[in-house]
Formats: sequence, C-alpha cells, structure tokens
Amino acid sequence: MLHTTTAKTAGLLICSLVLLAAAVASIAFGQTRIPLNVVIDALFHYDDHITEHIIIQSSRLNRAVLAVVIGTNLACAGTMLQALTRNALASPSLFGINAGALFFIVAAFSFFSLTSLEQYIWVAFMGATVAGLLVYLLGYQQSIGFAPIQVVLAGAAITALFVAFTQGLLILNRESLEGILFWLGGSLSSRTMAMIIPFLPLFALAWIVTMIMTRQMNLMLLNDEIAKGLGQRIIVVRLVLGTLVIVLAGGSVALAGMIGFVGLIIPHLARMLFGRDHRWVLPAAAMFGAILLLLADTLSRFVVPPQELPVGVMTAFLGTPVFIAIARRRSPVL
Repeated sequence: MLHTTTAKTAGLLICSLVLLAAAVASIAFGQTRIPLNVVIDALFHYDDHITEHIIIQSSRLNRAVLAVVIGTNLACAGTMLQALTRNALASPSLFGINAGALFFIVAAFSFFSLTSLEQYIWVAFMGATVAGLLVYLLGYQQSIGFAPIQVVLAGAAITALFVAFTQGLLILNRESLEGILFWLGGSLSSRTMAMIIPFLPLFALAWIVTMIMTRQMNLMLLNDEIAKGLGQRIIVVRLVLGTLVIVLAGGSVALAGMIGFVGLIIPHLARMLFGRDHRWVLPAAAMFGAILLLLADTLSRFVVPPQELPVGVMTAFLGTPVFIAIARRRSPVL
C-alpha cells in the first residue's frame, strides 16, 4: 500500500501514463496493426485516402473513448455502492442495476418503436432506478441499516428476476433477439462518436459530483449513528450517491450493454494500493476501470480471430476469480 501523499500522487501519475499507453494500444492493435506514427498522423492530420486513418477515425478511436467512459462509469459506480452499503461484494452487476436496465431495454425494444440511442438511455435509467429501489427496500433494515449479507441476497434475487424476465421476453419475441445481442454480450463496437458525445456532459457532471462526495463516502464507511454524530445527512447522501450510481451504471448499459465485474474488482484494487480514503481511491478506481476495459477490448480482438469476443466476456473471465476470492472472505463488511 502507498502510505505517503507523495507516493500516492506518484501512483496516480503512473496510472495516468498507463491509461494513455492502454488507449494508444487500443487504437494501434487489432486485426490490422497500425504503427504509432500512423496513429498520430490519423489523430492530428487525418487523410480520408489512407485506409489506416479511416480505420482509426471510424472505429478504433470511438471504441477507445467508449472504453474509457464506460470503464470510468462502472468503476466509480462500484466504488460508491461499496461505500454506500459498506459491503465488499457490492457492484452494479451484482445488485441488479445492470440487469434492470437491460430488461427495460429489451422490453422497449420488443414492444415500442424506439429508434434513437437517447431513448434507450432514458429507458435504461428507468430500469436501473427500479432495480436499485427494489434492492434498497429488500436489503435495508431499520435497526441496523444495510445488512451486508441481506443486501447481497437481495441483489442476487433481483438480478435473477430481471434476467429471467429478459429471457422470457426474448423467447416470446425471437425477432428481437438479433437486435438485442449487442446489449446481452456487452460490446464497444458499432458506436460512433456522434452517439457518445451527447452524453459526455451528463457523465462528466456525474464524475465531478462523485469526486465532491468523497468526504461523505469516507463517513459512510462508519455506522449510521457515528456518521450522524459527525454531521452526516444520511438520507440525503444515500439519495445523491444512489442517483449517481443509476446515472453511471444505467447509462453504461445503454451505451455498451452488460459488462460485469468492473465495478466489483476495481474498487478493491484501488483500496489495496491507496488505502480507504476515497479522495485517493475514487480517482485511482476511475483510471483502473478505464485501463481494464481498454485492455479487455484490445485482447478480445485476438482470442478467436478474425472474430471478436464481446468485451463483457473478457471482463467476466478476468473478474470471476477475483469475485470468488472476495466471496470466500469471512465477512463482506468493509
């Protein structure tokens, strides 16, 4: 663990350099390998007569930007959830938020004539909100607040419920299956910059508010009585953090589909290196999440060439052993 402020600052600087390298690798490597000098030319001196430039501008740059955005969103959402519930197993994918967003997308795809990504974003937000409220109601006890085991069970139950509903809809309406495969597997392809940019201000605002809430997240790691004694407005903080989780996780599902484990494993890695202070943990988790998704997307291009694995499969492959290790701990309480 990094103990001093200087060491932590250096650690964040190193993370930013690794993030930059991972982004460059995401743009340069694939079925067509592109030299670094060509990557730089394509970014700053685009020529639509050069094939490599077209590949970068039309596909790989979009995927790299989306990987950074989604990785940051999921890592921040997982970090907030774990602080909010004081539960080491908390994450959007395990608490039903992703499954709720996906179910609402499938329902909208099956029964309504939605045509734009903006509409699916709002539908995903609705699904994430419903799922989050259900887990909150099932996992909260008036006497002790969030019971870690009960919250995990509630999240697992809500996830299973929405997954079953989603499967049922796809069986009843098989014509929608092909159109919804993108969201089921989790993918960073087929998204243009024009689709991503309109939502960047919303995500950026959520990131800023999240960083502002780091002190409150530190206090949420204490029990409710101590937090109240230190001036913490528990209900307001939970409402704000819950809204941020829904915005970040629901928007991520709408843009990239079901990508699991990022929000679970990244906060643990950040705390392992930077301690429990969210002033350091949150920016570290944001960069770790972006790096993980960039590397997972890059590796997915080489597993079964010339086809690509969905990035959600890669994150599940990487995250399952970590989840098992965390679940085997004596207590899930942070």
